Amino acid sequence: MIPLIQNFKTLVLADGDFPCHAIPLAFLKNADRIICCDGATEKLLHFGMNPDYIVGDLDSISNELKTRFSPILFPYPDQETNDLTKSLHFCIEHGWTEITILGATGKREDHTMGNLALLTDYAESAQVQLLTDYGVFVPQLKSSVYESYAGQQVSIFSLTASTLFTTRNLVYPIENRVLTSWWQGTLNESLAGCFTVETTGGKSLVFREYQKY
Repeated sequence: MIPLIQNFKTLVLADGDFPCHAIPLAFLKNADRIICCDGATEKLLHFGMNPDYIVGDLDSISNELKTRFSPILFPYPDQETNDLTKSLHFCIEHGWTEITILGATGKREDHTMGNLALLTDYAESAQVQLLTDYGVFVPQLKSSVYESYAGQQVSIFSLTASTLFTTRNLVYPIENRVLTSWWQGTLNESLAGCFTVETTGGKSLVFREYQKY
């Protein structure tokens, strides 16, 4: 069973909206190592913390910070990938394959959609979770059972056109169906302490909201 939130201590901070919710902030404060996409460095400093590594094409960081943090700068000039992808590759190269991503949503919607879609690519060589201020996204490459609670809001996004989906323990069941558009698997709700998403392969994303207290 996949926990709602896994205790991954390698943290990548992207340059989207800085987290406000207590759960992602707790991950930030308790991380073993923080890898900053270059543009997120100033936000982390403003929060009162320092990065352990700064990765990216370094076009979104001031010369002052480049000088200050020169020992931990790791430039990746490749313009074919974004800074989040560069940071994930950096982690995997160092053997850090249990990764929490923060700050990857908000701001420009095209950046958000690109970051979410790339999660399934990272999942082929690492375990990744992307936390927002509302819940957690995880990539799915095979049929999986997810920890949940009754009333939890759940959305499923298919990234592969031919994948068949079947769900268990959701209010609106899906039976052996292809999701031909992103909206078709959204706004569902868990009925119990777990739910199942069965697939015939392909790539998909599962979103679960945080529990409200």
